[in-house]
Amino acid sequence: MKNVEIIPVTGLPEIKEGDALAPLILEALEADGVIIQARDVLVLAQKIVSKAEGRILDLKSVEPSPEAINIAKRDGRDPRLVEVVLSESNEIVVASERALIAEHRSGAVCAHAGIDRSNLRGGEDEVLLLPRDADASARKLHEEIKRATGMFVPVLIADTQGRAFRRGVVGVAIGCAGLDPLVDLRGEKDRSGRTLEITILAHADEIAAAASMVMGQDKQGIPAVLIRGLEYHEGNRPACMLYRTKEEDLFRP
Repeated sequence: MKNVEIIPVTGLPEIKEGDALAPLILEALEADGVIIQARDVLVLAQKIVSKAEGRILDLKSVEPSPEAINIAKRDGRDPRLVEVVLSESNEIVVASERALIAEHRSGAVCAHAGIDRSNLRGGEDEVLLLPRDADASARKLHEEIKRATGMFVPVLIADTQGRAFRRGVVGVAIGCAGLDPLVDLRGEKDRSGRTLEITILAHADEIAAAASMVMGQDKQGIPAVLIRGLEYHEGNRPACMLYRTKEEDLFRP
């Protein structure tokens, strides 16, 4: 593999509801002296996609249900936040003092159904929800960039999530367009000639994790990066292919 560059997209304004992300990103790249090339990959932080799509919610507008009030009272949580988690989820996987883990409507299992309070300007009562359909958001951006530049540029939407058996959060792909999120190596030979039997790479997650290192999580965070020189398989399968169904889940009862 040739050298891979991860190029931060600097100079983006504070994103607001209704902002068109594709032209803003292209303008920021041009200001940085970066011209998009064929087979670049664009990775966007989930937060700017959610903000552009108006996914900010004021908890003061939320009326908790009896179920949310019961969970909140038992576990010491804000009943309004619990209500939003319930409304964004297919089901609650774990609800305790230690964690509130839910299966988001997309199929992703994550803390608080991906709801976040960080890097918002509206105070403690403001929360940011995941995009309604991050794969559709990625497809839209992929198509807009192709129309604007004539270049085939896959788009990933990345978020950070914790893992059940490891400390800390890591970047993962929640939206994908233009590249295959999974690379099936079963049947291929390893360096010793042994046939691989179970290896399927979560390639979109690997890319999201690499991008996340440049994006950062604090107030100096970079909301988008361009990755150049990466080898990938073009494809149209969505990021939701990465999620195990409940029937495939090895740990949920």
